[in-house]
Amino acid sequence: MTAVPETAPHIPVLLDEVVNALAIQPGDVVIDATFGAGGYTRAFLDAGATVHAFDCDPDAIAAGEGWPETREQPPRLVLHPRRFSEMVEAMAEAGIEAVDGVAMDIGVSSMQLDQADRGFAFSTNGPLDMRMDRQRPNAADFLNTADEAAIADVLYLYGEERQSRRVARAVVAARPLETTGDFATVVRKALGYRPHSNKGPAPKDPATRSFQAVRIHVNGELDELSDGLVAAEKLLRDGGRLAVVSFHSLEDRKVKQYLRDAANANAGGSRHLPAMTAQAPARFTALSKAIRPSEAEIVRNPRARSATLRAATRTAAPSPYTQGQAA
Repeated sequence: MTAVPETAPHIPVLLDEVVNALAIQPGDVVIDATFGAGGYTRAFLDAGATVHAFDCDPDAIAAGEGWPETREQPPRLVLHPRRFSEMVEAMAEAGIEAVDGVAMDIGVSSMQLDQADRGFAFSTNGPLDMRMDRQRPNAADFLNTADEAAIADVLYLYGEERQSRRVARAVVAARPLETTGDFATVVRKALGYRPHSNKGPAPKDPATRSFQAVRIHVNGELDELSDGLVAAEKLLRDGGRLAVVSFHSLEDRKVKQYLRDAANANAGGSRHLPAMTAQAPARFTALSKAIRPSEAEIVRNPRARSATLRAATRTAAPSPYTQGQAA
C-alpha cells in the first residue's frame, strides 16, 4: 500500500488503485491534472516518474513549490498554475509532445473544503466564495445577481434538486447572501429541514445538493472535465494510461460515456438498427469497470464514499479533435 504522510491535509482517494491503473515505470512522464495537496503526485514521484502537476488554485501551487523535486536538475516535478484543460498548450511550451499517463481527480479537495474562507462547505461559516480559480466570479456574485430561473436551472441540473424552483425563489427573496451560513439557512428553510427529528437519525442536510450545484456552476467543472478528457486523449502516447476519479454521478456519467465512445463500445448495431459501416479505429481500449473504495478506505476517509475510478489505455488511433475542441 502506498504510504501517505500522517500530516497530509488531504487524503488521496483510491490512491493504490490509481497508481496501479497508471502502471508507472521509472522515467515515465505523468500528468497530475489536479495537484491539490499532492497526494497522487507524491506516489507518482516515488514510483520514479517525472510529474507535470496542474492546479488553478494558487495556494496549492505555492505549497508545491517547496517540494525538493522542483529543484532537481532537470526537475522531476514541474508545476503549472493553470487549468488542466490547458495541458496540451502547457506541455507544448515545455517541449513535450506525449506523456505516459494522466490522472484526474475531479472536484473540490479536502484541503479546500476544510478552509472556511474558501466557502466550499457549510459545516463552518465563511464567505460565499466556492472558487478554485480566484479570477472567476464567486458564488455570491451568481446567487445575488442571477435571475430566479437561472438559479433554479443550476440547482436542478448540477445538484439534482427536485425542488429547485422553491429554493431559487427563497434565494432571491433573501438577497443579499454573503456567507455560506446565509445560503445554507435559506435552503434548509425552503425545504423544511428538521435536523433533530425524534423519529430516527437526522436526514441528510439538503444544503448539500445546492452547495454542490453552485460549486460546479461557479467553476465550470463539467465543461472543464470535457475539455480535460480531450486534452488527455491528445497527449497520451500509444499505450499511455488514463485514470479519472470522480465524486458525482454527472461527472462519472460524462467520463464513462466519453471512454465508451472513444473505445467504440457504443457503436454496435442491433436487430432494430443496422451496424455502423465505417467505424473509426478505437482511441482507447482496456476500459476498466467502475472501481470504488473499499469499506476500509471509507472508514479511514468518509469523503471517499462517493468516489468512482475509471481507467483506460490509449491506442495509436489519431484523435478526431482539433486543438481547443471539446467532446
